[in-house]
Amino acid sequence: MGEPVKPLNIGIVGAGKISGAYLSTLEKLTSVRLTAITDLDRARAQSVADQAGSQVSVADSVADLVARDDVDAVLNLTIPAAHAEVALAVLAAGKHVYGEKPLATNRKEADAVLTAARDAGLRVGCAPDTVLGTGTQTARKAVDDGLIGRPVAATAFMTTAGHEKWHPDPEFYYQPGGGPLLDMGPYYLSALVHLLGPVVKVTGASSRPRAERVIGSGPRAGQSFPVEIDTHITGVLEHADGALSTLVMSFDIQAARLPRIEVHGTEASLSVPDPNNFDGPVEIHRGDRWDVLPVSAGHADTGRGAGLADLAEALDAGRPHRASAELAAHVLDVMLTLMDAAEQSRALPVTSTCERPAPVIGLWPSALTGEVGDAAAWGPRR
Repeated sequence: MGEPVKPLNIGIVGAGKISGAYLSTLEKLTSVRLTAITDLDRARAQSVADQAGSQVSVADSVADLVARDDVDAVLNLTIPAAHAEVALAVLAAGKHVYGEKPLATNRKEADAVLTAARDAGLRVGCAPDTVLGTGTQTARKAVDDGLIGRPVAATAFMTTAGHEKWHPDPEFYYQPGGGPLLDMGPYYLSALVHLLGPVVKVTGASSRPRAERVIGSGPRAGQSFPVEIDTHITGVLEHADGALSTLVMSFDIQAARLPRIEVHGTEASLSVPDPNNFDGPVEIHRGDRWDVLPVSAGHADTGRGAGLADLAEALDAGRPHRASAELAAHVLDVMLTLMDAAEQSRALPVTSTCERPAPVIGLWPSALTGEVGDAAAWGPRR
């Protein structure tokens, strides 16, 4: 094991609901240190700062935050429509940025972020980082080790009755830039790229069964709001190596017994845990029964923010980080192409690509302990 990474000073933009999940991980990390936060609602930013500790300052604006000497990188937790705008402001200030998914809401914005980072020699990371946990990484090791033979197909299902059931301010999920695919698709598609590689072609269909939704929790419970985008999307994805994935993303299914992700090969099938989580059992069926595989790869006992820690460690080691903007841009392009294919009722090529991120070889507790291994131990890019 190598020496601990010098902490990367982090400023947060956005103090909404998701910030709590990050704070619970960030406070345990030694590779990053939270120094500042800002939000359009200063009181909300102050509340998060108070939770994080007295060493965290509240900045008046994004411009003020990125200008601080004690901010090396920014964690962008704004709503999807603001992801690219904030990322570009951070990069213009000469700071690295790691954001919530999606990278942007359209290809033009995503390309602008990639270009700005490349021109400035800065890093851009993007959620989800759940794919770095033991669930997806143990499944990936099984695929890479040939336990299922040649991958033939996969299924990926995300079915729910809608986020308005639990989210107190759900409108943005039902506006352009939201919807089940852009909201939850990054988890499933990032996992599929880790498991099977990039996507080259898609076919899709979509629908919008309801024109209005009703908020189910919080102080605005009972209020209705309009639905501006399709809320049930299904598609077939063709991966570069020939495997076919069937995808269903829906805010219109009351209950289901569908698996989250399964990968089927010429010799066996894998049941992969929920890609919205970091861990969970990986099962293999070799022809007679389902057996649980031993946990064999990935970051154990971690949470949201592991990708930010990986970026900090990658900067220190001079290696690529896994939750990269290139992967996020490809996933975004796949989703947007699928939506185009659904609208046009035909198959469409995916013009972007990305490298399959490097696997997390072996069990790595580094996201919580700060210990890092030799960069070579992370294995070759595949």
